[in-house]
Amino acid sequence: MRAQFVMSEIGVGLRRNLTMTFAVIISVALSLALFGGSLLMRDQVSAMKGFWYDKVNVTVYLCTKNDAIDAAGAPATAGAPAAGGGKPCSKGAVTPEQKQGIETELKKMALVQTVMYESSDEAYKHYKERFGHTALASVVTPDQMPDSFRVKLRNPEKYAVITSAFAGRDGVQSVADQSSELDNLFALLGTLNWAALGIMLIMLIVALLLIVNTVRVSAFSRRRETGIMRLVGASGFYIQVPFIMEAAVAGLIGAGLACGMLGAGQYFVIDHGIALRDKLQLINFIGWDAVLTKLPLVLVIGLLMPSLAAFVALRKYLKV
Repeated sequence: MRAQFVMSEIGVGLRRNLTMTFAVIISVALSLALFGGSLLMRDQVSAMKGFWYDKVNVTVYLCTKNDAIDAAGAPATAGAPAAGGGKPCSKGAVTPEQKQGIETELKKMALVQTVMYESSDEAYKHYKERFGHTALASVVTPDQMPDSFRVKLRNPEKYAVITSAFAGRDGVQSVADQSSELDNLFALLGTLNWAALGIMLIMLIVALLLIVNTVRVSAFSRRRETGIMRLVGASGFYIQVPFIMEAAVAGLIGAGLACGMLGAGQYFVIDHGIALRDKLQLINFIGWDAVLTKLPLVLVIGLLMPSLAAFVALRKYLKV
């Protein structure tokens, strides 16, 4: 009988404050969807880091005859200063002995996993494959493309070790790595993630204020019933339960909507519909396992957050 009374009171409260309850549901749904999305974004960035950093190579470009001419005639703009304060490639094109010494030293380094040599002819061929449709490709010649060593590291984040060891030495034009561009990309993704968390926090505050106001209005509209319950000896907790349950039900519905948004985003944006997984195959997208692990957390927060907010509001505004 008591359980039936509590459930009926919950239904009465939800119907009396239908518009405010609807606002609470939408606010909770949006804030929790942003919360879950930010968690998934963090997992996505971690997955992308593992995928892309594994493919990062450090490239040691060797001096060509053209580089030597440029170094003799004008200040060089690329690479680090050569040993002794000279310009890169100021001592001429790389010699076979220098090339062999660089390769041997690279292969001896514990940080290096593999070393692949690319000749100027191979570099020119790869350039034509990638940029053959551009106007610049028609004036580029094979002798303008430097020989290079493509170095794959065991720990790509320590690329600076290679740069400090080979930049500026005789026969080396410059040392380039691809991680700086990836760092900029991941910094942008991290900023977007923090922005989503900030919006989520604002929406969460709005939802909490709506919950408190909804509970206050509900308690005020039923102050007569509350007074009668006090007179017949009902406990304070028994009087508070319907109000707390109203907030919990609204929050749980909002959390369910948030879970639906996250699932719909994974299904229609990543896997099907827009199908980014098929269109952007260079990106290692997270799967359903990451989404499903976040849904219970979203539901728990959606249940507990309104309940605690209602409990605090009742202690202050409902004299029981």
